[in-house]
Amino acid sequence: MNKKILITGSVLGLLAIILGAFAAHGLEKSITKDAIETFQTGVRYQMYHAILLLLVGNTAVIRTKTKKIIYYFVIIGVVLFSGSIYGLATNELTNFDFKSIGFVTPIGGFLFILSWLFMMLDFLKIKVE
Repeated sequence: MNKKILITGSVLGLLAIILGAFAAHGLEKSITKDAIETFQTGVRYQMYHAILLLLVGNTAVIRTKTKKIIYYFVIIGVVLFSGSIYGLATNELTNFDFKSIGFVTPIGGFLFILSWLFMMLDFLKIKVE
């Protein structure tokens, strides 16, 4: 499970760098400055959670069951939160109206919150010697 978490964290981090560069250099003439800032919010949260996965995959302190929960919450959270933000920021470039699925953004954010909460709860269960 750790290898899967580490690889996923690496891929999410790599994609965050690529998407951030794309927003800064590829979208600058296609969408507004506010839309680019919105897009970068999605990139930032994706990177935060890529780093979280790298932390989770590299520690023995968090139980395997909790790691799985965090893993799935982060992946789904990135798709719903960051993915919807990417769509909303570039909405004017597509034929699909991403505003119609904008309600998934807070669901993704809630999954991010839950992933951090589950990690904290596992830390609270650590026995101090």
